Amino acid sequence: MSADPFENVKATILSAHESTTPGEKVNFYNSWAKDYDQHVAVLDYRAPTLAADSVLPHFSGSRKSAAVLDVACGTGLVAKQMKKRGFELFVGVDGSDAMLNEAKESGLYQDLKQCLLGEEPFPALWAGSFDVVMIVGALSVGQVPVAVVRDLCEAAKPGGLICMTTRSNSDNLRYKTALERELQQMEKEGLWSCVEITEVKDWERAVSEQEDGYISGVVYLFKKTINKNTTL
Repeated sequence: MSADPFENVKATILSAHESTTPGEKVNFYNSWAKDYDQHVAVLDYRAPTLAADSVLPHFSGSRKSAAVLDVACGTGLVAKQMKKRGFELFVGVDGSDAMLNEAKESGLYQDLKQCLLGEEPFPALWAGSFDVVMIVGALSVGQVPVAVVRDLCEAAKPGGLICMTTRSNSDNLRYKTALERELQQMEKEGLWSCVEITEVKDWERAVSEQEDGYISGVVYLFKKTINKNTTL
């Protein structure tokens, strides 16, 4: 292995591209779970902090009693950032058992569920249950299908916030275009309204051989419609 920690992390992430089926992806994340936090720190992975910062100024209720659904929660990096900002009630969902074990050890979550996103539905009881729904990092090519955003909206309470992120680098542009088309379509359908879209230049360190420095990314914040005609 290289003596450079970044080169080691880069090789690990690029190896994920070889995992094509949902089962192979889960196996990859299971094997990565123990090193995940350390590796994304090397990447200067800022998405969890940026997403939490996006939610904060637009959330007017009690943070202490707000129910937060952390989708593709991984080891708990998003919940950690939300906890720092006064939120306390977290439910996490992820496809990887090993990631969920790490999340459990964090002590941040009241409940954790294993679910292969895009392959299995959310529990029916989650519909309309959450004040904030977040998915950070998983909406990208080869990861979670775009259609999952409808499940996120369904899980939010009327008037609840849905925060999503994606990368803007070259290998994710087709996915990003499809994602934004679906977000806009759902707004046309009256399911939610756009609160804020934040373009971020320095998202994380680039790992592709075709890119240097930092890649860019986006934070999307939407508010679920209370009814077809009115939003809070």
